[in-house]
Amino acid sequence: MSTADYKTMTTAEIREDFLRFFESKGCKLYPSSSLVPDDPSLLLTNAGMNQFKEYYQGKRTMPEIGACSCQKCLRTNDIDNIGDATHLSFFEMLGNFSFGGYTKEDAIEWAYDFITNPEHLGLPAERLYMTVFEDDDEAIELWHKQGVPYDHISRLGADDNFWAAGPTGPCGPCSEIYFDQGEEFGCGGEHCGPGCDDCDRFLEFWNLVFTQYDRQEDGSMPELPHRNIDTGMGLERIAAIMQHKSTNYDGDLLQGLIGVGERLSGHTYGADAARDRSLRIVADHARAVTFMIGDGILPSNEGRGYVLRRLLRRAVYHGRLLGIEGEFLGSYVEKICELMGDNYPAIVESRSLIDGIVRAEEERFGATLDAGEQSLAAELETLGEGDALPGEVAFKLHDTYGFPIDLTREICEARGVSVDMEAFDACMTEQRERARASANRDAWGTFNDVWTTLSDRLAATEFVGYDADAAEATVLAIVSDGAETDRAEAPQRVEVVLDRTPFYAEMGGQVGDTGVISCEGARLRVTDTKARGALYAHVATVEEGALEVGAAVSAAIDAGRRELIRRNHTATHLLDAALKRVLGDHVSQAGSLVAPDRLRFDFTHFEAVTADELARIEGMVNAEIFAAEPVVTRVMGLEEAKASGAVALFGEKYGDVVRVVSTGESDEPFSRELCGGTHARNTADLGLFKIVSEGSVGSNARRIEAVTSMGAIEYVDERLLSLDGVARELKCRPDDVAERVAALQAELRETRKALEAATTGAGAGKVADAFRGAVELDGYKVVVARLDGLSGKEMRSAWDGIRDAAGGEPVACVIASATPDGKVALLAGGTDGAVASGFSAGSIIKEIAALVGGRGGGKPAMAQAGGSDPSGIDAALDAARAALGI
Repeated sequence: MSTADYKTMTTAEIREDFLRFFESKGCKLYPSSSLVPDDPSLLLTNAGMNQFKEYYQGKRTMPEIGACSCQKCLRTNDIDNIGDATHLSFFEMLGNFSFGGYTKEDAIEWAYDFITNPEHLGLPAERLYMTVFEDDDEAIELWHKQGVPYDHISRLGADDNFWAAGPTGPCGPCSEIYFDQGEEFGCGGEHCGPGCDDCDRFLEFWNLVFTQYDRQEDGSMPELPHRNIDTGMGLERIAAIMQHKSTNYDGDLLQGLIGVGERLSGHTYGADAARDRSLRIVADHARAVTFMIGDGILPSNEGRGYVLRRLLRRAVYHGRLLGIEGEFLGSYVEKICELMGDNYPAIVESRSLIDGIVRAEEERFGATLDAGEQSLAAELETLGEGDALPGEVAFKLHDTYGFPIDLTREICEARGVSVDMEAFDACMTEQRERARASANRDAWGTFNDVWTTLSDRLAATEFVGYDADAAEATVLAIVSDGAETDRAEAPQRVEVVLDRTPFYAEMGGQVGDTGVISCEGARLRVTDTKARGALYAHVATVEEGALEVGAAVSAAIDAGRRELIRRNHTATHLLDAALKRVLGDHVSQAGSLVAPDRLRFDFTHFEAVTADELARIEGMVNAEIFAAEPVVTRVMGLEEAKASGAVALFGEKYGDVVRVVSTGESDEPFSRELCGGTHARNTADLGLFKIVSEGSVGSNARRIEAVTSMGAIEYVDERLLSLDGVARELKCRPDDVAERVAALQAELRETRKALEAATTGAGAGKVADAFRGAVELDGYKVVVARLDGLSGKEMRSAWDGIRDAAGGEPVACVIASATPDGKVALLAGGTDGAVASGFSAGSIIKEIAALVGGRGGGKPAMAQAGGSDPSGIDAALDAARAALGI
């Protein structure tokens, strides 16, 4: 099969062609959103549909039939595979989307047109294969309608071709498009075809997801109110295909970055498999790092910052494997800005920041690697050829210096020395087990292991804060800048470990305590308390004197702040119980925040909570508060606690002995939960519970924010103050505000109707004058007119007026307006009769939009566009007349 039977396109050409193609279909072009998503359920933007989530959920609507975008994405779930033929951490995702605006048939027709049309990709039809969900007969027939032979369409199961947001909720079949790279890439198996796991012959490059069902708890899948379309085509992958290459890394963009590595290292890409992998990894990671910093992400040891740091250090490490010395990533940043800055100007605008952060991180990690190399060199001096480096030594290099084991092995092999990997792996396993026991370590881990060392040496911190606000204690350790120190002086920021403490460490959603640690000659202001495994770290600033390890100190919490936290924590328990009673037993806590000024509670639920439900929930909680039930805490065995009906958090791990917190003394209290936090002594302490907001935080998850006690009083006071201000503006009593607003809204509606009738109604002077100037063409009349002062929405009303004035006769229009905000609105429309006679609104708008500084398109019967240059309106209308032959 020839590799030259279709044309070649650059990445930039493909990106531009894709976006313009779908714009011409009426899809609105959206710029790429940030790698930092608005969705709190996501760490990083990982798909093109992320920014359209609220449209899929029906929370927002768009006037256009759909959207298209080229979205920058970042995924690191398969980071160990990055550097092979297909996996990338950073990539661009081309996508077109519909939220009920266009159909599944449209999506398939347009996809096939874009792929096979010589004006676009022009890929040979015989090299295309489609997979569909095994039960999706509709998709098979739609592909066949486009000319795809049945033997080029195959059915795959739910694991491959069915997308779902979760166990319940929106879901639907997928259809993937594959490109046949040729028999030389095949495995030769009898059943080799699209989806084959044994070879790379059939390369999947575009996935069309048809979200058309709403899966229920009972497994049934009724149709959604409207069908959604969500497609994704990896730009790097289609670029490789269009450039007659076999891997993502062989396209022009990534080859440009690999070229930087060749220049810096002196190695030639394609000469050695191991070096090729390192060249790929550095190119990929450098691009990811550049874009992450450009979007405001900074290196840290948690969350997004940790992902950034890990990618950056991995790039530095593979640079070392290539023999690149010193700070070198700045050269990649320069090339990335050159190659991609036109499309993503943020990286150019942030160039100095990116360079500075990259340089500092490289220098820091480079020093770590240098220290590790020196230590390894000293160990190798004691070994001869054929010996083995002890696994414990290799682990120490990894654990103390962050020295990668692969680099250790490469250096050792060059000296004829092996590494005892069995012992190394045993040390790693032991460390992972210690890490799992640390509640402080998040899902991304950390490079700082000082707390692991302390945990091995020190006994667990004794927490005495359930019953005491102050305690005498001994300083066991002081940590500064990630390292142990024996002494801290003002104004140093440190983390202090005590043998016993009244300070509650942040966990279970409850924020850490603040307060004061003091002794003779020193005073520290504690601003937070964190759990470091079994140790409590008091995050503090030395305000006076100096503190030393071994000192006897007094530790006192901010009792007033703790009291507010107690009340809000008890409120979360009452809220959880009320949610289960009102919404159902499927409600489960999915996260929480308990702070002194507010509480936040995330829970599983499948739809928005109604106003009536919120009122019932709030009423239940307040009823418990007004009942003045004692809050009772008992310590018991886990199985006994579960038997008592105590609620446990899903996925949480508990010890054999647990604390059970109940409201009331009865056998069946309103609330009973396993909880290690601090609580009010009586529900009456909460005073008042008020829900502030309710909303979605992801698929099948909702969030309620609320206030109690002083926070509730402040909230009510602010609302009353606002109400009084509105009443003053409306010149009425606060009790009459709602009635007054309703009257004003009614008045505004009538005014708008009158204004619309005066400007755009069928009998309005402007429309009437325009229709009187209609020109008779072959089979229909056409109005070409300028109607200044109308918005885009009002232009549609003007078209309705023209159509009404035609009295059912075939008619079309091309109208333009200098809008009130100084922009331009263009509209072309035609009745079915006009379209049948040859009128095409989309073609007209596409031809004239550029004359007013815009672009647009649409269907033959209706098309709109916006522009920024009102001075070009007359020229645009003249161009329309010329196109129509007037």
